[in-house]
Amino acid sequence: MTDASGPKRDQGLANLSIDPDLLAQELAAEEDADPLDSIALDDDEDHSLEVARACDQGLIWLAQGHDQRLQALRVFCEHRDPRAVPQLLPLLDRPCPVERMSAVYALGRNPSAPAVEPLLQLLQLDSNAYVRKAAAWSLGNYPNAPVLNPLIRSLQTDVAAVRLWCPGSLAEAGHASRAQADPAADQLLASLKIDSEPVVRSNCIWALGRLYEQLVEPRQQDIIEAFVAALLHDGEASVRDEARTALEQLEDPEILARLQTLIEDGFFA
Repeated sequence: MTDASGPKRDQGLANLSIDPDLLAQELAAEEDADPLDSIALDDDEDHSLEVARACDQGLIWLAQGHDQRLQALRVFCEHRDPRAVPQLLPLLDRPCPVERMSAVYALGRNPSAPAVEPLLQLLQLDSNAYVRKAAAWSLGNYPNAPVLNPLIRSLQTDVAAVRLWCPGSLAEAGHASRAQADPAADQLLASLKIDSEPVVRSNCIWALGRLYEQLVEPRQQDIIEAFVAALLHDGEASVRDEARTALEQLEDPEILARLQTLIEDGFFA
């Protein structure tokens, strides 16, 4: 995947955090940059006393005004505390998109069954693309919930900023269940061929690589051929590089030999 989503590849969705202040600034400026570029790994979870104090303060802030709530949401985007969930859920209905968006990220960090339906509603119906994007990311932490079809629809129809995060969440959903793996892969293969955004195509490749072991052999062959096609024909170098990396990571001797033959025949360096 792209640099913005690389930590997902290495550490999993649940280990990511987000800075609501950055999101607020980007909303106010109506910029097109990716708010999720600010995601970073949380390396401080072992500082249990510090985390407990931060969460205690966050619970107090959640019951206060707008600015305090945003500070609290920063806390719960970084740390897990089930006590926060009952106060986070009502924030999904706030008129301020920054609060809604930050609450969505916090509920991705703090998955809870009562959050599934409102998150799905936001993914499908919220008027703000940043909120829908947050929902697409957070629903990856709910792989056993009925998230597959809504994520597929978003990957088919939503704006690029939202589509960007659907492949990773589809990979999480498909990886949790073999019954979900094939329909997820089917849509990812389609989007790899037709999506207009190179970063979305790259993320589809990453997601298909994650699902590969969950799939039956004919579907695995479809994925290999799609990767080879992307490697040889995609117009964007970053997508070609992602396809080559994905093929190499399968560590299949026949695939590696095929890649070597393509190199020797001059199809790529």
